[in-house]
Amino acid sequence: MLDTALLLLPDFLLIVAGWTICHRTALDRPVWESVERLVYWLLFPVLLFVSIVRSPLAPAATMGLAAGGVLTVLAGIALATALRWLPGIDPKLQASGAQVAFRFNSYVALAMAERIGGAPALAWVALLIALCVPLCNIGAVWSLARHGGHRIGAELIRNPLILATVAGLLGNLAGLQLPVPVATTLTRIGAAALPLGLMAVGAGLQFGGLRKAPGLATALLTIRHALLPAAGLGLGLLLGLPTGQAQVLLLFAAMPTASSCFVLAARMGGDGPYVAGLVTASTLLGMIGLPVALAAFRVLHGG
Repeated sequence: MLDTALLLLPDFLLIVAGWTICHRTALDRPVWESVERLVYWLLFPVLLFVSIVRSPLAPAATMGLAAGGVLTVLAGIALATALRWLPGIDPKLQASGAQVAFRFNSYVALAMAERIGGAPALAWVALLIALCVPLCNIGAVWSLARHGGHRIGAELIRNPLILATVAGLLGNLAGLQLPVPVATTLTRIGAAALPLGLMAVGAGLQFGGLRKAPGLATALLTIRHALLPAAGLGLGLLLGLPTGQAQVLLLFAAMPTASSCFVLAARMGGDGPYVAGLVTASTLLGMIGLPVALAAFRVLHGG
């Protein structure tokens, strides 16, 4: 487990660096709010588009992995939605925080995959992102729009992550070959998404909002960091995935939640501080949970 933790350490150090810079220098929250918008609206969509266009999807070879990823996300959506029927649950907080249980931090996922499995793992994670980002965003937008009275369709078609994912899939299926200067430029733009995205996650860490509903927070984080990793591990075995794909599925299922949960909640009239607290807790739990999950995987698979 120590080896895995050391492998993940550089990416988590970027998160720590983001918190330190935000809270200990003149580059405070207003600066990082601009960085978050830059990553969310430009850098990360470009990274998604380029990763998906360049990744050989190989449907026959990755069908099981794709099914495992979709089933994991659907399980998270179902469990998070079911919480709204529990007694004493605040509807606004549940609608705001539900997304934390099933969304995943794509910045961390791409960074971890490249470190653990190289180019093949990166391509598999890109496939999961291509399939599950729209699904996660539909679930998140539906929950918030349903509670806040927004038009769900309009929110979905304006979402930059969904647009980039769909464009990447269409380009991939059409056999799009980008000219070298264009590909190089887009690759360099996308490359900035991972370090800036991880540092922005750190800059946004805050706990105070969780005091509003600690029980709901515990339930949502249990889904994200216990039930979904268990589901990912079980689905890898049930679907008979090759070892590398099974490891990527578990990695995907054990991810901390998406840092953009806060952005979406705040933009759609949800409870931003509460979601920020959930994202903070999830990020810190991920620092512990990812090495534990991968260590468990190695034990089960004799690695």
